[in-house]
Amino acid sequence: MTSSISKYSNLTQRIIAGLLGSAGIIAAVCYSDWTYFLVFFIICLFSLLEFYKLAAVDGVVPERVLGTVGGILVFILSFLVEKGQVSAVWYIVIFPLMAMAYIIKLYKKEERKPFTNIAFTFLGVFYIAIPFALLNITAFSSGTYNFEIIFGCLFILWASDTGAYFAGTYLGKTKLFERISPKKSWEGFFGGALLALVFALGIAHYFQSLTIVQWLVVWVIIMVGGTFGDLVESLLKRSIAIKDSGSSIPGHGGFLDRFDGLFLAAPFIAAYLKLF
Repeated sequence: MTSSISKYSNLTQRIIAGLLGSAGIIAAVCYSDWTYFLVFFIICLFSLLEFYKLAAVDGVVPERVLGTVGGILVFILSFLVEKGQVSAVWYIVIFPLMAMAYIIKLYKKEERKPFTNIAFTFLGVFYIAIPFALLNITAFSSGTYNFEIIFGCLFILWASDTGAYFAGTYLGKTKLFERISPKKSWEGFFGGALLALVFALGIAHYFQSLTIVQWLVVWVIIMVGGTFGDLVESLLKRSIAIKDSGSSIPGHGGFLDRFDGLFLAAPFIAAYLKLF
């Protein structure tokens, strides 16, 4: 599939991959809580693998297997706890598991900066897995699985990305954060915000799981958190001197490139819905 898409221009690749990927994700989200779990399990797994691969490019030696297993365990436990199938007490197993990183590094004499490597092992879990775990909390914020909330959040985020891409490409002149991401512009930001607002209002009309005020707050969170999440991932790539986090998704780069906005927006959405 990837090779057949690669013959098209970058924009065409972006549109095809975006439509196919978003259709598959939305179908899984809408069908059942378990298909939602499966698709985000896959996304979380590949995002973790991609992050640790990038860390290795920069000369860091994280415990990739331990970090990936720990991150996936965080995601699985959060889903099962929110679904009511296991007790929250099982979260306790995450800490001794991740503490194994210290012991493993004691036996690797050749490593020059073991604590830097340990820190990156933990960072993968914190940066990738915890936001996806908090997405589970968002999905079950009403007490049972509610596809409407995840559906709405994803569509607002994708509308923001799409609006920002086209507005920034054709109208972008004023730099948003040139030191980190020279191509991002204020015109792109407001173009994304406008399209996302249209989607947020449309979703609020059809999905009453949240009030219109709540959907508008979610829209604000996604616009601000998603933009900063994008910039944070750009900072990561800039520090390693690479253009894309990977090439898994034609026209989009890697999994980190595609879901970077979710990493920062998801914690704030979960906190807002649970606390307010």
